[in-house]
Amino acid sequence: MKKRALIIAPHPDDETLSLGGYISKMIDMNFEVYVLTVAGHLPPVYTQDDYDLTVKEANEAYEILGIKKSKFLEIPSTMVGEEPIHILNGKICSVVKEFKPHYVFCPFPDRHIDHRLVFESAMVATRPVNEGKDIEMVAAYETLSETHWNAPYIEPNFTHNMVVDVGEYIDKKIEALRCYKSQITEDQGPRSIKAVRALAEFRGTQSGFDYGEALYVIRMIG
Repeated sequence: MKKRALIIAPHPDDETLSLGGYISKMIDMNFEVYVLTVAGHLPPVYTQDDYDLTVKEANEAYEILGIKKSKFLEIPSTMVGEEPIHILNGKICSVVKEFKPHYVFCPFPDRHIDHRLVFESAMVATRPVNEGKDIEMVAAYETLSETHWNAPYIEPNFTHNMVVDVGEYIDKKIEALRCYKSQITEDQGPRSIKAVRALAEFRGTQSGFDYGEALYVIRMIG
């Protein structure tokens, strides 16, 4: 049976920053991958042109990674909290109900308020009842520039318990990331190609790989 993996991303680029290598690897393993993007660079904080650009960049990145199925919920970035919680939960639950994933990947509840709220809704949507009983793994991913800025011991720290070998896919991940020209820089800052490669190399050395992507497994059945 063909496995299905759902990546719940708070914003365009989070899916590639966090799991670009693993996404490409799963697709090569004949997984069907669905990316659900909850929020985006929309008014009033950003302009419609800003949003349209990031969606265009996302679709270019998806093409490189091999993603065929995606959806954008179009909630303004940093304003996810203004969406009534039952409506936000319902939107994410409806995708889980429709897609029936075996694997679900969600953001770690880090410094970004959107990430924390999307994590909470993902936990509701993946409860082991109804369609959720068929989910084999739920895991949280780390996102450069957000996950590592939590206040130690005051907020939860990302301490992974799984590393995926993405040595064969790091170049494709970097190629896809470069599509996000409005978000990703080459050498400067935490959301740079340099930082992404460095983190992947570090995670790889922790598990004997050349490059890795880290996850915290929340629930897994086997």
